[in-house]
Amino acid sequence: MKTGSADLPLHSGKCPSWLFEHMKKLSTAIIEVILEESGSSEVLRRLSDPYWFQSLGCVAGFDWHSSGLTTTVCGAIKEGLSSLNTGIFFAGGKGKTALNTPKEIEQIADKIPLQTSPSSLIYASKMAAKVDNAAVQDGYQIYHHFFVFTASGEWAVIQQGMNERLKQARRYHWLSLNLNSFTEEPHTAICCDKKGETLNLVSHKNSDLRSLSIQIAELKPEKILHELNLISHLKMPPHHTIPNTKYLDKSLRALYENRPEDFEKLLSIKGVGPRTLRALCLVAEVAYGAKPSFEDPVRYSFAHGGKDGFPFPVNEKDIENSYQTLRRALKKAKAGHAESLRTLKRLAEWHSKTVNIRATPELFEEKTNFNHQIITQSTLF
Repeated sequence: MKTGSADLPLHSGKCPSWLFEHMKKLSTAIIEVILEESGSSEVLRRLSDPYWFQSLGCVAGFDWHSSGLTTTVCGAIKEGLSSLNTGIFFAGGKGKTALNTPKEIEQIADKIPLQTSPSSLIYASKMAAKVDNAAVQDGYQIYHHFFVFTASGEWAVIQQGMNERLKQARRYHWLSLNLNSFTEEPHTAICCDKKGETLNLVSHKNSDLRSLSIQIAELKPEKILHELNLISHLKMPPHHTIPNTKYLDKSLRALYENRPEDFEKLLSIKGVGPRTLRALCLVAEVAYGAKPSFEDPVRYSFAHGGKDGFPFPVNEKDIENSYQTLRRALKKAKAGHAESLRTLKRLAEWHSKTVNIRATPELFEEKTNFNHQIITQSTLF
């Protein structure tokens, strides 16, 4: 299922090499701890959670509100973990690297025996990108696609789209666990602070429109183009963008020749993009009265300091101490001494309580006792 997205302002500049090295080491250590404690499925769940992923970028020292957090954190994870034998594999990235995702998946499959076919993983990668680029028409063009998977065939996707006019980037997260459909409400928590008028064809409200689009795709291209030319002479609401029919003939003919049996098959056909889907929607609305829902599937979302000095400059000693502490705890846990990781876990649980529960004398006493435990057990780290 798609588990969320986030909107981030576009920032220019590049992550300094010194900070990237720290981000790589800390991100690697954190994910290794999760692997040791909960396994690879939990890592995928965390990566597919936009809140957790944003927190990872923040604690690693990147700017909390920058679009570069996505590409930098994904790059740090890929570079830091790809050489380790963790059972989790990484493909894709930004720009041309994103387009190379299928080839990277195949290269990994040549080296590592997978319990699923590489073609199914490649299909999942392509469909996640196709849905967010064509079926959810929110004005953001996908330019970053990061595909994470295991040998058993579980996968997660982190991808980002850009809207140059708004100077915003929107991040989308996907998770294979419990995925029922690519085209029927695949998301559970899409988060950002920018709502817009979005044609969301994977919304349950547009199920009739999806069905009618399949029927219309079986019509001869000439008939569809004729209907669209008629629509262009009508006064339509602002949200209707009449596709330039000059460029539609090829994709409509591909639909007619393939005769897709459902909306997912329709969406997967090469050449079927946002304009083709808008064309089918417009004809469906005029011919059958099936009005599309333009509800944006996005809601509001959004240690060691930040790259640009906000809320304060990154302290290299602090961030280095953090991943060194995790590494020592992880090393002891793998040697059979898990108390160090358990202490870190109790620290996390205690901190969660202190920020979510109103302070009481009992809580203060618990804090005092816990701090005493941390001090007496400090040799574990």
